[in-house]
Amino acid sequence: MRAALLAISLCAPLISRGEEAPRALQIAEPIGKSKAATLEKVTSRSGQFRISGGDPLTRASIALLTEEAKEELLTLTEEKDLWAGKTPITLTLHGKQGDAMPYRTFSTSLTYGEAGYDLRLEMHLCRGIDLERLKSAITSCLIYERALRNATSIAQDQELIAPPWLVDGLREASEWKVNRADRALYAALFKQGGFFKIDELLSISNHEFEDIDAASRAAFRVSSGVLVMALLEQPRGKEAFRSFLSEVATFQGEMPTLLRKHFPELNLSETSLAKWSELQLANKGGLTPLTESLTISQTEASLSEALRLYFQTPEGIAQPKDLTAWPELIALKQPERLATVRPTQEAIARLSFRCFPSFRPILSEYQLVLAAATEPQPQDLTARLASLQESRATMLAKAQRARDFLDWFEITRARDTSGMFDDYMRLKDRLKANPIQRRDELSRYLDRMEKIFCRGLPAMPLPGPDRTVDPFGFPVSIDPPLPE
Repeated sequence: MRAALLAISLCAPLISRGEEAPRALQIAEPIGKSKAATLEKVTSRSGQFRISGGDPLTRASIALLTEEAKEELLTLTEEKDLWAGKTPITLTLHGKQGDAMPYRTFSTSLTYGEAGYDLRLEMHLCRGIDLERLKSAITSCLIYERALRNATSIAQDQELIAPPWLVDGLREASEWKVNRADRALYAALFKQGGFFKIDELLSISNHEFEDIDAASRAAFRVSSGVLVMALLEQPRGKEAFRSFLSEVATFQGEMPTLLRKHFPELNLSETSLAKWSELQLANKGGLTPLTESLTISQTEASLSEALRLYFQTPEGIAQPKDLTAWPELIALKQPERLATVRPTQEAIARLSFRCFPSFRPILSEYQLVLAAATEPQPQDLTARLASLQESRATMLAKAQRARDFLDWFEITRARDTSGMFDDYMRLKDRLKANPIQRRDELSRYLDRMEKIFCRGLPAMPLPGPDRTVDPFGFPVSIDPPLPE
């Protein structure tokens, strides 16, 4: 048998709140039967999840949710149900809703006995059933389970780790697949550039993940989901991702190495994975580049906002200036010059995915101008910028003229009204002329309460057989008084 049980805390991360991150899991010897082991148990449909504790309705609900989380993962990776006879997952419920909240509401432990491995998930019900946190915890357990399928390769003191980016990414990709993801987050990150870099995303440890704020967790989850979806859309991505999942929990090296092992196409370039992810974010950032373009006026406004050079002050603060300040670049060293121009280049590149199609040549020319501005002796930039400004003004003028022509055409060809809203206008006039006086008990009670709260304020006499007016002009009800 093996060493004593090491219970580790593991929580499904919901990025908009302050949840706990998954931690490393070690194999240990089972302890004696606990009080929870004697409680009634429910087995899920596939037979893999065994739920004990809580009341029967809660156990049944969680059994359904565990199967739903598993099916979402299998659907995402296009995998058949291969769970029968594999490592069981025992979920024990503690407490009830409204109890004092413990330091952690989820914890996971792995034991080893004569019957094999037993993966246990402890859940406290002080928050009730938090759907997303439960599904994320189950997803982490399923990642551990894949590593346990080949149990002979796991050393006694080896830790199992479910990386935060993988757990978050799988859940976010599943939510996107069923159209439950918050698309506004994708649009905001695509526009503002708050996307996590790939090396930052893969290097965040469990402890670092616990310390990041809620806004960063939102960006982390979206970035993780984009990365997972980019991997799944690689050539033979589903098959490669299933192979990656079976090894990731026990892998001890650098994560990019494991990714390149299972996704060999990423070896074409060191930045190819980052490019795939950025393209994925552009496709899902609220606008589809081929079908949902910005209008001419929207593109012009976004371009005006993007055309800023960010000079560093002596205090290290980025100071935005108009693009006409490019002569100040000459006094800077080459690295500083590139750093000043890079944010503008990235903003134009992001805009090119969703700009009005006729603006793309203009954006390309701006990129060439910015590249020339980083040279030691740039030439003719003033004339080129003036020409681009003139092209933009011409395009705006043509768009306005086209809109004016369409408006003129509609006005001059509209010889008579359609009458589609005549019934609505007549109904509006009737309601205004004959206001409805509700005489039910609830309305009369609310009228009396309104009079109490408005006591001392002048009011107009209200019509009705049960109302009168006092000498000061205030309406007085003759309804029975409110009960004491």
